[in-house]
Formats: sequence, structure tokens, C-alpha cells
Amino acid sequence: MNARTIPILALPASRQRKREAPKGRRVDPAALAEVRQLLGSASRAPDLLIEHLHRLQDHFGHLSAAHLAALASEMGLAQTEVYEVASFYHHFDIVKAGDAVPAPLTVRVCDSLSCEMAGAKDLLARLPALLGKDVRVIKAPCIGRCEQAPAVAVGQHALAQASCDSVVACVQAGQTTPAPERHIDLAAYKAQGGYKLLKQCIAGEHEVETVVKTMEDSSLRGLGGAGFPAGRKWRIVRSEAAPRLMAVNIDEGEPGTFKDRVYLERDPHRFIEGMLIAAWAVGIARIYVYLRDEYHGCRALLEAELAALRAAPPYPGMPEIVLRRGAGAYICGEESAMIESIEGKRGMPRLRPPYVAQVGLFGRPTLEHNFETLYWVREILEKGGAWFASQGRNGRKGLRSFSVSGRVKSPGVKLAPAGITIRELIAEHCGGMADGHGFYGYLPGGASGGILPASLGDIPLDFDTLQPYGCFIGSAAVIVLSDQDRAVDAARNLMRFFADESCGQCTPCRNGTAKASALIAKPQWDIPLLEDLSAVMRDASICGLGQAAPNPVDCVIKYFPQELGLKEST
Repeated sequence: MNARTIPILALPASRQRKREAPKGRRVDPAALAEVRQLLGSASRAPDLLIEHLHRLQDHFGHLSAAHLAALASEMGLAQTEVYEVASFYHHFDIVKAGDAVPAPLTVRVCDSLSCEMAGAKDLLARLPALLGKDVRVIKAPCIGRCEQAPAVAVGQHALAQASCDSVVACVQAGQTTPAPERHIDLAAYKAQGGYKLLKQCIAGEHEVETVVKTMEDSSLRGLGGAGFPAGRKWRIVRSEAAPRLMAVNIDEGEPGTFKDRVYLERDPHRFIEGMLIAAWAVGIARIYVYLRDEYHGCRALLEAELAALRAAPPYPGMPEIVLRRGAGAYICGEESAMIESIEGKRGMPRLRPPYVAQVGLFGRPTLEHNFETLYWVREILEKGGAWFASQGRNGRKGLRSFSVSGRVKSPGVKLAPAGITIRELIAEHCGGMADGHGFYGYLPGGASGGILPASLGDIPLDFDTLQPYGCFIGSAAVIVLSDQDRAVDAARNLMRFFADESCGQCTPCRNGTAKASALIAKPQWDIPLLEDLSAVMRDASICGLGQAAPNPVDCVIKYFPQELGLKEST
């Protein structure tokens, strides 16, 4: 009889192999000791998983299978839980047994649209040979420095207007940690009247209802992209049962967006005071601030200023402010995905309802805000809601912080009236087009906001004004194209980004972005197939990534048909 036909139960008991532990779950004692030493007295709560993965990645330069197993054991989690989280985020390097570890230093070259236009492809092609085998050169999605294109991160140190020479010099000098940012610190902020308004609120000199009404009168809307009225959000969350939490989004991963980083680098306490006023008005028990991992300098700055504030709090009983670190996932800019990440999980968007205001962080009602929304709170309350609302142009209300990059003489954050047109923005705030470049087109709302031609350069830039054209303003990330660019190339860049950044949870987005990217990479576009694909992605994707990803492609077909060899659209 063939031995393979003998049932295992027929073997004598003495010959049966008994496992000492479940297969795949053995923990190496040396790795466990290293993990314990690295974590020290830090909590092992499950929501700290990503924070602890960062500790391992920062210390060892990668995540080994042995350390992941040890971390799972130490935190009381299944190894699958730890692995699925670590493998979800771009900034964690998992090294399996027998695999080579990454080079000691990683250089990330941003290849998003603004940086590609500024020469990122050349850097990616030339740097590996110049830097040698001890440096890993990889392409990276937007790192939030589009006004400094091409931007490169050497370790954790960001280089502006990078060249091969400047990157090589930075590596040779060992400049791999972020340079300190010059900013208004706590003492300087207090000297300018900072935290006076917050103290007045705590002392009862301002009624909650009056403060919320002022916010409503200002017409301030969420400046992370969704545009939900801020004052109304305060009122909604305040009406929910306590305890209530707050989640602050500083992930700004939308290609073309960098305004939050610029304001945080300059005046962090203006944001913190606005955050604490919102917490007072809504009755918030604890605040979580989610900062994107690419902003290493901002994190050091914010950690120092929060420590100074805790040492001398503006009032007794100030809510605990917890700073959480992203790990390289664009999807975590979506509010429910960010909340999942704060809880130590993969950044997967939640199905709604229930909404975050009702069931958010750790199942509690949660006030979710973008950084810049809170940055305006102090000034609006000091000057009045009518002041802010009166700042608009072309019938719109308020101010907008435009992140402008691309083919202009003076890129950067431009504070301008809501409703300004792109032509006015370029002429009045950007010094005009760059020398030798003619205005050809623009992205009004970053990667997902669509692409418009110069012929539509007189549309007021604001919430609700761009939707009739198949676009939206989002976080006001404006990328300007010139007559030396092609909208087709821009769409290809953007769709590659979406395909890389899809979380994979839903089929329309996961497969749709990859399929669209492959289709538009071809010289001839299959327009009917792309239109069908766009409709499915818009109708069936769970979150805004999949729903908005077709925008660049749809806009090229509609507004730039000459680039596809089609007749002009009517």
C-alpha cells in the first residue's frame, strides 16, 4: 500500500508529532527582549500599534518578521492584526526571513504632478548611480512641498528645489533629520495676546451659544475639502451624548496641497487655541491630532510646543491632546479612515451612516476638523462672523488659502478672497506665469478636483461654483499648467497616484483606478470604456477617492479633446 494512503489517525501515538506552539506564532526571546526595551513603559493598548511600529521602524530601519511577532505577543494581538496594519502603510518596510534589509538611508523623490513638471523624473533616473548601493532611492507620492518642487526627502530631511548636486551634498553631510522651523513659540504667541480669548471663554465672558452663532454667521466651511459648515458641525456634535472626542486632520496628502504645513510651521499656537476653543464650546473630553508622517519637522515643532503648553496650561482641566503619527497613506485624509488609523488599524473608510459626529473615535461622538478650519477660529471670534463673511469676491463669502504650484513665478500659499478667479489669482498673487510659459490649464482642487482649460479661467473659485464643470475646489490646491504641458500627461500622473493609494477595500476603486491607469497609458484612449468605468467608480465606490478619481480623465475627454485627436467638444 502506498504510504500516502495511510490515514494519519492510524499512526501509533508515539510517532505523532506534537507542536510545542501553534505554527507561525513562535516568538523569538531575543526579539521580544528588544521590543520590550524599545517600548519601555509605554502603554500596550491596541490603538498604539502604529506608534509602536514607528518605534521599531525608526530604530531598526525596517520591520523584521521576528520583531512583528514579538510586538504582537507584547501587545496581546494576533500576528495577522499586526502584519495587516504594518503592510497597509507605505512607510513601513517589512523584511521577511531571508530577505535583504533596505539600505541604511532612503531618499524619497516626490513624483506627483508639480514635482514631475519640475524634473523629478530626471532625479529618479540619475540619483541611484550617484548615491551608490548604501542609499535607497525610491519614488514617493506627494510629500506636501509642491511649492518647492522638485521636493526630495533625505531620510527625514526635506530638500526644496532639489537637484542631484544638492541631494548628494545632503547625503554626504549626513543631514538626514529635519531642520528646525522658525516659528512663533508659546512665549511669543502669548505676548501677542494669544490664549486671552480662550481664557475669556473658560471664565464665562463668552457664552457658548454666542460663540457657535458667530461661527455660523461667518460662513466658515471645512477647509480640508468637504466644505461642511463649521458652526453647524459644532452644534451637531454638542447635541450628542458625552463623552465626546475631537479628531484633527493634518494629513493633507492631496497632491498640490501644503497650506496646513505652512501655517503650522509659522504659527502653531493659533491653531491650538482655536482647537481648544472648539473643544470648550462642544464639550470635548480628549483631542487627537493626526499629523502626516512626511511632516517630520512639524512633528518635532508640535511636540515641543504642546509640551510647553502642558507645563503652563492656559486653564486647569485642559483636555488631553494626543499627537498621532501617520504612516504614508493618502486615504487617511478621509475622516473615517483617519479615525481607523488613530485607533491603530488599517486606514479603511467606514460605511456611513452612522456618521463620525455620532459614532466616531472609539465609538464616541467625534468633532472632526481640518487644521486650517481651526486656525481661523480665534480671528473670526475676535473680529466677528460678519468680518470673515464679507471678505469674498464675485458674490462668495470668506477667505481661502490657495496652495499654488506649477508654472507661476511665485508659488506658495496665497490668502485671497473666496470667489477669486484663476486669472486673478495668478496675476494678483503669483506674479504672473513663469517666464516663457503661457497659461494653458489648471487643477482647481488638487489631484481629485479635475482639470480645466484656460478658456474657463474666469470661474469663481469656491465651494459649489465648480461642480457644474465636473470639478470642485476641495482643499484649494491649485496647480497651473502652461502651454509646455499636456493635460493628458497630468491625468496619467494623477491616475497612477490614485491606483497606488487606493486602500483596496472596494472593487470599483481598487480595480477601477488600476484599469483606468492602464487604459489612459495607451496612445489611443477607449473613450466609451473609460466613460463606463468612470460611471461605475462614481456610483459604487465607498469613499471620495474612488468617486473623484475619474475627474482628471473625464476632464481631459471633455475639455482637451484636441490632445486625444478628437473634435472640439461643444
